[in-house]
Amino acid sequence: MTSLAPDLDDRELTVLALAGRQAAYGALMRRHRDTVWRLARGHVSDADEALDITQETFVSAFAALARYDGARPFRVWIARIALNKCRDWGRRRTVRRFFAFARPIDDALSIADIGATPEEALQSQGELARIHAAIAMLPMTLRQVLLLRTIEGMSQAETAQVLGVSEKAVETRLYRARRKLSDMLEG
Repeated sequence: MTSLAPDLDDRELTVLALAGRQAAYGALMRRHRDTVWRLARGHVSDADEALDITQETFVSAFAALARYDGARPFRVWIARIALNKCRDWGRRRTVRRFFAFARPIDDALSIADIGATPEEALQSQGELARIHAAIAMLPMTLRQVLLLRTIEGMSQAETAQVLGVSEKAVETRLYRARRKLSDMLEG
């Protein structure tokens, strides 16, 4: 397998992937998997579920790669697919809850910072869990904007493209999301 030049842009990588170059698929996935995982994690608040959604997102994206419009940023396209997968997950959640009697403990998967005392690590994990829970409680329209703008650092225009709304709607939703999240965390 030959390696690809690291300076290839997403459009060039999609052309190579469609031509059968497996390394191009890998390069696209490495470039965007963290973004997709963070979006999923922000929606589902469970690392394992977020990983499943991330995998589903890339399987769907690569199956539909021929429909990707190279004039648009790949990042926006894959984020939209990820959000759709998160919505699908939300629809199936009720059924999964019916069959699942216990949730895995997320804390068992994390490793405490060696420099932190056990009390500090516990407090930090608790605060992080509280923030994740508060984000998960936001209405979907506010949560999506918050995740795309603040966590993923997308521009207002990119966020508007992903969500199919105006830039003004993104601005308004972000303001409301931050305010609501602040109120939730203070209360």
